[in-house]
Amino acid sequence: MDHTFSEDREIVRKGIAFFDLDKTIIREISGRAIIKMAWKQGLIPLIGLFKAFYLYILFKLGIREPLNVIDDMVGWVKGKHETELEQLCSDAFRESLLPSVFEEAKHEINVHKENNIKVIILSSALNYICRAMADELGMDGYICSVLESKEGYFTGRPVGRLCFGAEKLDRLIGYCASNNISHTDIWYYADSISDLPVLNSVGNPVCVNPDRELRAEALKRGWKIVNWEN
Repeated sequence: MDHTFSEDREIVRKGIAFFDLDKTIIREISGRAIIKMAWKQGLIPLIGLFKAFYLYILFKLGIREPLNVIDDMVGWVKGKHETELEQLCSDAFRESLLPSVFEEAKHEINVHKENNIKVIILSSALNYICRAMADELGMDGYICSVLESKEGYFTGRPVGRLCFGAEKLDRLIGYCASNNISHTDIWYYADSISDLPVLNSVGNPVCVNPDRELRAEALKRGWKIVNWEN
């Protein structure tokens, strides 16, 4: 889903800088932080914690289709109330995610804002996390994954498709079309080879601490590579 903060809608911007969240704005992985907090608070059993980390290993090793892994990882929320997950995400955000924000990310976001360029999170992370981060960093909005709920309880399925891979590109194209922004006036900051479809479509791709595959692609294509540290 796409969210733009209302107070910024009347400002005419010269372009848009999209930022991935995990391993780009922050050092941590938001989904992993949420799972760890859920276990810490007794909301997920130890076997559930082990399963989540096992799925993450499969994802990192490329053994299993990434979208299938992500679907499995969000399935644990089935039956939980919206307020419960929102509070859980808030706790994980304050304890683990906010302290891991790269100072360089804050700097880049502020530079774009000073140059009248809209700054948007484009991430597969959950809306609760992306909303909190966008608000904390003074960003203009976020495009991310949202989980389906019925009568206030989660079904274990996403609303539409999770914002990952090709879906990110579809969301970016739609957002830029609705804002009448040319792809030459777009930046995208990301760390993973899974972000290649988006990076390949924008005028200003920036690879942040790229994984091995993305670094190889960036070097081949002459894309900007930056290394951020906390």
